[in-house]
Amino acid sequence: MSEVMGLFEDHDDAPRAVHRRRRWPWLVAVLAVLVLIVAAFFAGEWVARDLVTKAVKQQLVSRLDLAADQQIDVDIADPSLLLDLVLGEVGQVRISADDVTIGDFTGDVSVTLRDLGIRAPFTLGSGEATVSLDAEQLRPLLAEAAPVSVDGLSIAQPDVSASTQLSVLGLAVPVDIALTPSSADGQLVLTPVSLSVAGAEVTADGLRAQFGSVADPLLAGYRVCVAQYLPRGLTLSQVAVQGDRLVADFDIAGELLTDAGAREKGSCA
Repeated sequence: MSEVMGLFEDHDDAPRAVHRRRRWPWLVAVLAVLVLIVAAFFAGEWVARDLVTKAVKQQLVSRLDLAADQQIDVDIADPSLLLDLVLGEVGQVRISADDVTIGDFTGDVSVTLRDLGIRAPFTLGSGEATVSLDAEQLRPLLAEAAPVSVDGLSIAQPDVSASTQLSVLGLAVPVDIALTPSSADGQLVLTPVSLSVAGAEVTADGLRAQFGSVADPLLAGYRVCVAQYLPRGLTLSQVAVQGDRLVADFDIAGELLTDAGAREKGSCA
């Protein structure tokens, strides 16, 4: 009887062992495939981001007439660009570049675009842009709009400081002005808040009393039409001094991609 039972036991255990041995290689194969799928997805995501980033850079260099070696940073904030490409809309793109020449001035530019439709008709939800200028980048703008020549320029929070000269009876009198920036009707406005003549502080009335109408253009401050350099779809919203830079913020209209009029150069009132 024990020998018979032994035969049943041998025959019963053998298939189980074979079954276990066969099942395990299949499980390993399935896991390997899953790993490959995940790896392929992330490789695809990386490739997609690389291609889109390069395409954005090439378009910016071409359309803005930038140098071929212009350093441009492109960041796509969405967790899955592949899904965005399938759905036809990218949620958020950030673009930044230093020393970008726009019209007659050069500055550091940072742009955030939201809800970009990447299929025709191409659409844009909204966006913001920031242009940051140091003193040397700001100087050409002021030279164009200055009521009197600017001999020196510096930026230190919260003001822009300019040095110039007033000519009285053939004499050049040095004047230093602290200017507070603001925006109005597409213009960068620099308003005098303090003055000094030959190192001595004076008021606006005091300067006018000393120099008469010669001082009026200086006291009027500076107005630079920024809108003339940019599309109408970009609206100057705020200007302030941050550290040693003048920072201008712009709102980007969603119509910028769909309305030709929004892409035309702006003007000041």
